Amino acid sequence: MAASDDCRLDLIKSLVRAFPDFPKKGIIFRDICPILKSPEALSAVISLFEQHVREKFQKVDLVVGLDARGFLFGPLLAQRLGVGFVLVRKKGKLPGATVSVAYDLEYGKAEAEIQEDAVSPGQKVILIDDLLATGGTLYAACALMQQQRAEVLGCLVVMELKDLNGADKLKPHHVHSLLQY
Repeated sequence: MAASDDCRLDLIKSLVRAFPDFPKKGIIFRDICPILKSPEALSAVISLFEQHVREKFQKVDLVVGLDARGFLFGPLLAQRLGVGFVLVRKKGKLPGATVSVAYDLEYGKAEAEIQEDAVSPGQKVILIDDLLATGGTLYAACALMQQQRAEVLGCLVVMELKDLNGADKLKPHHVHSLLQY
């Protein structure tokens, strides 16, 4: 990793705030809002993602962002890569014909969906979100891409909570995280 990469990562990490016991006792919430507030830090996140994608993949057709914070990073990355952006939303939030998949949460069940015509068979996609915890939401998004017969090149996240082993749930898909806690 180049020194400039280290500087960008240091900047990003310095802006992540930890809130103990939120939303409940025993959980440390990692807040990325200060990153979004800093043009320099936000640019650093997108630049590091762009660098990773360009080094690892010859062709990307779409960036797929997960509800809701993947919507913040995804369009910026898609614009830098010169490709389109697609939304994966919670069930019932998209108009028109949709495709959905159910998945488990730590506290129940949920469904993720995309518009039926959002991804075409054979398209090469990168998934993006702010956080990888248990992997449920990214797993559901990968399943949606598989249903649409798209090729998932990899998953990008700003932060990964390593102790929760979410990356294991996503295998064989590669996860690239900027920060690990």
